Amino acid sequence: MTELTATAKLKRFFKLFGEALAGSEQDYTTGSIRRAVLLLAIPMILEMSLESIFAVVDIFFVGKLGDAAVATVGLTESVLSIVYSIAMGLSMAATALVARRVGEKKYEEAAHAGMQVIVFAVVLSVIMSFVGVAFARDILHLMGAKDKMITENIRYTQIMYGGNLVIMLLFLINGIFRGAGDASIAMRSLWISNGCNIILCPLLIYGLGPIPGMGLQGAAIATTIGRGMGVLYQLYRLFIKQGLLTFYLHQLKPQKHLMLQIINIGSSAAVQFLVSSGGWIFLTRLMASFQVAAVAGYQIAIRLLIFFLLPAWGMSNAAATLTGQNLGAGHPERAEKSVWITTGYVTVYMVLVSLFFFLFGTPVVNFINTDPQARHFAIQTLRIVSLSYIFFGVEMVMLNAYNGAGDTRTPTLVYFVGSWLFQIPLAWFLSQYYIKEPKAIFIAIVIAQFVTALLSFYLFKKGKWKTIKV
Repeated sequence: MTELTATAKLKRFFKLFGEALAGSEQDYTTGSIRRAVLLLAIPMILEMSLESIFAVVDIFFVGKLGDAAVATVGLTESVLSIVYSIAMGLSMAATALVARRVGEKKYEEAAHAGMQVIVFAVVLSVIMSFVGVAFARDILHLMGAKDKMITENIRYTQIMYGGNLVIMLLFLINGIFRGAGDASIAMRSLWISNGCNIILCPLLIYGLGPIPGMGLQGAAIATTIGRGMGVLYQLYRLFIKQGLLTFYLHQLKPQKHLMLQIINIGSSAAVQFLVSSGGWIFLTRLMASFQVAAVAGYQIAIRLLIFFLLPAWGMSNAAATLTGQNLGAGHPERAEKSVWITTGYVTVYMVLVSLFFFLFGTPVVNFINTDPQARHFAIQTLRIVSLSYIFFGVEMVMLNAYNGAGDTRTPTLVYFVGSWLFQIPLAWFLSQYYIKEPKAIFIAIVIAQFVTALLSFYLFKKGKWKTIKV
């Protein structure tokens, strides 16, 4: 009897898994909460996993070009995280506005809000492209890169900054689809992007037959083209093959009240991610004071950590969508229960990942990099920082619930306290005056994440997010 029950449950899960991948219009404000969480979380986990594969694929192929190339990618990505932060902020604004309107069954207003965020993002990204390309050399200098490294690899940095529009749109439009509950479309756009990147990366870096290799510059071109293909698919789904929401070009005409809402929610969310990513930029700058092998090893480990962290971020995005839609439908208790269920799933996942790094971190790092010193620092980073994975998971789900409710200021405050008032001073003190080696920075990360998780849990329990109006 038990075996039959287990078999039936397994069949139901695979049926649900297939339904989640296929995608369909769902009402997430009624019915089973666990089913709703899984229908949203499965494609969102795969979406985030595929986004993280970008980083791992790049570092795998770039790693064969030497430590200087890896360090250049790391320093460039650290500052490019500002672009990611703004993109994620606008994406969160899109998710919050669209999810709330969908929960209220105001589908035309949901589509209009999404289109207005796109207008805002395009204008902003064009400005950032000009600034990034013009000041690429100065940015790398500021991050501690040596003159020789800059001269050899500046084209990579300029291409990545110049092509930030595709990064912006890829994140943002996926935020629109997530808010509408169409998580499978967001997932497919990353499938397309990643598939193109995997094919183009080795081809453009090393060359093949008559096609000459372009080295590190080829990695930037491959990544930009890959993301661009994903954006083209998103635009196809927005305007041609439409789903729950109907999008029209006339919705691109700026509307003052919507722009003000976008600025209100999006700016706070962007600052939130800037505060968080700014902390990581500072840590990268601290790492640059050590040897090049330490910087390279740290970048390899961070790519791996992010690769396994982003699926948890995908689950927390499911919590954000469910929070926004259920608050819009007038079901705050259902929204809260969705968050607790998601937190349980994320916690189990994070424990398994931490164990994986302790057991298999060494062979994974050895597969990616051949330099013994870089390997040493990469393995050290993985083993120490993975101890904080559970704390990362709790804070992500709790704070994303706030974001989904439309309150992006509270998570910003939490990240500011955890990162700038705690993590950065602690990392600086330990690395400069006490331990005086890279592992000091890793230890500071673990301690700071514990503090941030506690603060996130406390604020979520207070429940003020339930009263937010959007």
